[in-house]
Amino acid sequence: MFDAAKMMYLYVETPLHAGTGRAIGVVDLPIQRERVTGYPMVQSSSIKGQLRALADCRVRANSPLELSEFLAVFGPDTQNAADHAGALSVGDAKLLLFPVRSLSGVFAWTTSVEVLARFQRDLLMLQPSANLWALPPDPCNKALVTSACQVKAAGNKVVLEEFVFEADDAHRKVVDEIAEWLAKNALPQSPEYEYWRAALPRQLLILGNDTFRDFTQFATEVQTHIRLNPETKTVKTGALWTEENLPADTLLYAPLCATPSRNSVKLTASQILDKIAALNVERMQLGGDETTGRGMVRVRMQ
Repeated sequence: MFDAAKMMYLYVETPLHAGTGRAIGVVDLPIQRERVTGYPMVQSSSIKGQLRALADCRVRANSPLELSEFLAVFGPDTQNAADHAGALSVGDAKLLLFPVRSLSGVFAWTTSVEVLARFQRDLLMLQPSANLWALPPDPCNKALVTSACQVKAAGNKVVLEEFVFEADDAHRKVVDEIAEWLAKNALPQSPEYEYWRAALPRQLLILGNDTFRDFTQFATEVQTHIRLNPETKTVKTGALWTEENLPADTLLYAPLCATPSRNSVKLTASQILDKIAALNVERMQLGGDETTGRGMVRVRMQ
């Protein structure tokens, strides 16, 4: 069992392609998804690998993280993997808020009762004393809105993509609490995010479970890529493909858990997590297309 834990929130700043390889379907290169729900996710190996790479850079730059501490946190390299395991465990990044294009207010952050219930379960597993909120009922074909909602169109309707939903404010107090909690505890607290923290209580919608699932499956960002023949400047044969991306302004969360160190450096589980926090990782890149600016995420550990 783990002795200490934190929640890490990942706010997607540029489209993120955490891929699964080629697929036979409409999209050639789809993103990673949960097998049962179909929700987008980022596998834990990608996150831990990026944390390890960033920590390795800090070690090489003579940061306060020493090599022995680095090995205690992440474990030895592949050639010496049998020596001991690392003390840090990183979970998969699950979906919490998904942005959807809106007729009013540009876009809405959407979620569902099921997603919120899973988040509560995961957070209380890590932090049993967390003070959370009651869950509203599943709105089915409606959209639960906040008191200050700015994504409502005329006639008390919410228009997302080409779909119209009735705006339901009967549970606005609960939705307000959820929006305020997420703005305070999940979004980055740095000055450049002040606008987004203020916008979340105005642009949060809780959709029906089925509706939310459909948006996460069919409202992602799909980009077409080509490779040109350098002589003819036309598309090279077989070099036309599509790639799916998780859109910017998506919010994910992943658990960070720790045990005491297993090598000669005696660190408690709490000290292991303190070493991760001391890296001061504000941003990192996940997924593919690094050289074209994809996959930049803002990190917050809470």
